[in-house]
Amino acid sequence: MPKMKTHRGAAKRFKRTGSGKLKRNHAFTSHLSRNQTQKQKRHLRKGTVMDKSDQQRVEPLLPYKK
Repeated sequence: MPKMKTHRGAAKRFKRTGSGKLKRNHAFTSHLSRNQTQKQKRHLRKGTVMDKSDQQRVEPLLPYKK
């Protein structure tokens, strides 16, 4: 059976934690940020753990990400 292909866009966006969860970055950070408060921008800089239902959708795209 041939190797499964990794979705390269997903591989660049998500990292696996030590416990197997997926980390992601926040949206709304690339431009138009002058309308956001400093507190909003500060909180968006931190990454977050992906929700369980979203993780189940993304995991088939990353067959070799351990």
